[in-house]
Amino acid sequence: MQILLVEDDLPLARSLVSALRDKGYVVNHVDRGKLAITALNTERPDIVVLDLGLPDMDGIAVLKALRQNDKELPVLLLTARNTIEDKVAGLDSGADDYLAKPFDMPELLARLRVLERRLSSVRSTEITVGEVSLDPVHLQVTHRGEPLELSRREYMLLKCLMENAGRVMTRAGLESRLYSWGEEVASNTLEVHVHHLRKKLGADFIKTVRGVGYRIPRQ
Repeated sequence: MQILLVEDDLPLARSLVSALRDKGYVVNHVDRGKLAITALNTERPDIVVLDLGLPDMDGIAVLKALRQNDKELPVLLLTARNTIEDKVAGLDSGADDYLAKPFDMPELLARLRVLERRLSSVRSTEITVGEVSLDPVHLQVTHRGEPLELSRREYMLLKCLMENAGRVMTRAGLESRLYSWGEEVASNTLEVHVHHLRKKLGADFIKTVRGVGYRIPRQ
């Protein structure tokens, strides 16, 4: 699950990034509204956590710009503005939820889980390619009817490839779904994950496209 965090309070942002990564989220952080819009136009995250009090433009303006192009992307607002009018303005502009500062980390995590469940209900269709089935609601994978034990990143990699069966996925595109910006990734890390998946699913399930990336053929 990839989160774009838009927060200009750097100590708070560092704390949130660390805590969310510890919980298994891929978190990318920007501290300006214009940077957030650029990031959203470049790559779509799964959830946006958006502070309203940004220094270069109001968070509501960022939200409205986002909603012009994407009506479905879940957005959780973070703000010190705690009046009913502010909450109504945020929700009416397209936010899915609203969390007032200061807040406790368990509450933020709970609200993110709610948004994840909404995403799962939208993406509830089981993905099947050949003898492999992936259930995005229960985060389960079966091969020939037998459940598989996968690491979190193995699951994320397999899901991305299966959702795009028949298409070549570049190394950079796959790594962006598995790792946060600036996170150190060894040059062969992606190959290691692919190797582990091939051992569990068969050597021919994931094809290498030399010099580009990987693909799962439609079956």
